[in-house]
Amino acid sequence: MRWLESGSGWPVVLLHAFPLSADMWRPQLAAVPEGYRFIAPDLCTRPGEGIDGYARCAGALLDRLEIDTAAIGGLSMGGYVTFALYRLLSRRFSQLILADTRPQADTDDGRAGRQALRRLLAEAGATAVADVMLPRLLSERARREQPDVVTVVRTLIEAQPAPVLDAAIVAMMERPDSTPDLAHIAVPVLLIAGEHDEVTPPDVAQEMERAIPRARAAVIPEAGHLSNLERPGVFSRALHDFLLANI
Repeated sequence: MRWLESGSGWPVVLLHAFPLSADMWRPQLAAVPEGYRFIAPDLCTRPGEGIDGYARCAGALLDRLEIDTAAIGGLSMGGYVTFALYRLLSRRFSQLILADTRPQADTDDGRAGRQALRRLLAEAGATAVADVMLPRLLSERARREQPDVVTVVRTLIEAQPAPVLDAAIVAMMERPDSTPDLAHIAVPVLLIAGEHDEVTPPDVAQEMERAIPRARAAVIPEAGHLSNLERPGVFSRALHDFLLANI
């Protein structure tokens, strides 16, 4: 299993979005606050194991690194995996981070869209997936003013093997509804949303804030779905402030 890490101290595990890899967290790994160790794994699973398979993979990494408890979170699909990991191993969480994600399962329309993406992947490969996903992942401002970010995201998508992408699509399409779990999350929770995220708008994070007992929401100005890449400094500050406030 491949993972990236930086810093030393209390562990913070960051789970990546679809259709990217752990490399999406490099801006945060380059700015680790003193006393923390950031760890970003490439999510892995076995065929048919779905979102829980990714969660077990993340749990296995904690075991391998001999980490009993950590701040754990993810962005988008990484958030879905975080929900699953909390259901399986809540005792391993000291804090929880949910960025640009939602607790609900896919709607019928959402599942139909994922089936269409699977067909596109099978017919035209990861490059076609990048063409479709970029306008959803990045805000219009980022696509216009941050060509370096567009290049990074496209490169990360096109580097993913088709079977890896397909497994992730199926897992997201079949994931359970995590809404009933929100009231039972017992650790401090940070909810992050890009101001211009059209996939999971800020009101989704605000709804979760009302449902989770110890949650607080932060909106990243002028950011889309990949808020950590569009506004890395603002995202990292929100994360650092949360960690330091919940030692």
